[in-house]
Amino acid sequence: MFRLSKLADYGIVIMTNLARRADRQFSAADIASEIQIPQPTVSKILKMLSKEGLLVSHRGAKGGYGLSRPGSSITVAEVITAIEGPIALTACIEEGSGGCDIESLCPARANWQRINDAIRNALDGINVEEMALAIPEAFATPVATDTSLDKRTAAR
Repeated sequence: MFRLSKLADYGIVIMTNLARRADRQFSAADIASEIQIPQPTVSKILKMLSKEGLLVSHRGAKGGYGLSRPGSSITVAEVITAIEGPIALTACIEEGSGGCDIESLCPARANWQRINDAIRNALDGINVEEMALAIPEAFATPVATDTSLDKRTAAR
């Protein structure tokens, strides 16, 4: 079964969440609370994404994490690569050689490369801004909640 790791999946969730409000900075705690992923995991992913230049972090009271560039220019493939490394379905198409004992004799290698390229191109064709726009209204996290309004409504 071909499946993304939880960290890569969470990385896409984080980037999608940040793309929805790209004009703001968010702390790791705020992000973790919003998307219901443990803060240590969120912090680890934020560091990985920052290291690869997909996020910027700012210190201070108004600091936090934000996208390093517009969400329309950050692809899903970049997020996956930042967390998991190069996208490669089999050892023979990973960067470098020597990952497979039958690499030089394998008749399927060229086709694996075609399949890998197709998947990579599909992931390169989707950016985090598009992922953010595709969130159904029922699943979208509110941008801001005014608890005083909630209290007034409940008091009626």
